[in-house]
Amino acid sequence: MTRHADIHAHTHAQHGHAQHGHGHAHGHGQDADFDWDALAVHLEREAEVQAPAVTEAARWLGGLLDGTPVRRVLDVGSGPGVIAGLLADAFPAAEVVAVDQSEALLERARTRSAGRVATHRADLPEDFGTLGAADLVWSGNAIHHLGDQQAALTALAATLRPGGVLAVAERGLPARYLPRDLGLGRPGLQARLDAAHEDTFTAMRESAPGSVAVVEDWPAMLAAAGLVPSGTRTFLVDRPAPLDTSAREFLHVQLTRRREQFADLLDAGDLAALDALLDRDAPTGILTRPDAFYLAALTVHTARAADAR
Repeated sequence: MTRHADIHAHTHAQHGHAQHGHGHAHGHGQDADFDWDALAVHLEREAEVQAPAVTEAARWLGGLLDGTPVRRVLDVGSGPGVIAGLLADAFPAAEVVAVDQSEALLERARTRSAGRVATHRADLPEDFGTLGAADLVWSGNAIHHLGDQQAALTALAATLRPGGVLAVAERGLPARYLPRDLGLGRPGLQARLDAAHEDTFTAMRESAPGSVAVVEDWPAMLAAAGLVPSGTRTFLVDRPAPLDTSAREFLHVQLTRRREQFADLLDAGDLAALDALLDRDAPTGILTRPDAFYLAALTVHTARAADAR
């Protein structure tokens, strides 16, 4: 289970889900030919773009947990551990555990945290029972990669100590990073990329092992998991133009993957526009154009376990 800030590089390559920055929950197989370093760098850049919003969300979660001792925090679908590190900053007295299926990404998390974050390798949903008890569980854009989303929430709810909080970051709003009319082809390219994404996202959900259709009313699903909904908030990710190099490189990888994933869903004009955006030497490219920005919304749904009586 690897996050997918979104939100997902390896998952996206397989399933076409490129919206979020944060994680995936199906096994991706320990393919020796896969470039885990490249994946880690991409996931780190994505999480760093979204870090201010996650930091604000963590402060909000601290308020929800007011009065509940926070001794152990799980980041389920952690990837290389950027978000886990932010949670460690927000809850310095707690043991923060990065949970992921990839040992390569967990090793990255250990290195970057310098001992501040523990790690736990788990294949989900099979290994939900190995996670141990926690006072706060964070799962960012990972649950939707499991076939039975309701069962996954119920399993995570079972890890909570009395009064603990489950925080699920799912969907929100798709990122915007290009003008409507960017001077390449027909205006509205990003909206058409979003439409293609929705088609491939639906196909990914339908093909997930053990897929169960459910109305994605996250507070209602959290309540069905036996928890008491404690609020939903959306946090803005606002990186105005001009973007720094790291954010531009992240967008270059995102657009590269969308070019690969949506080749059969876009017309020749849109594919040509993407090629121009991906040209590293052209002034029209995402790496150099002055009007590239990043605007997204991270929505976090929360619920609490009942207090001990």
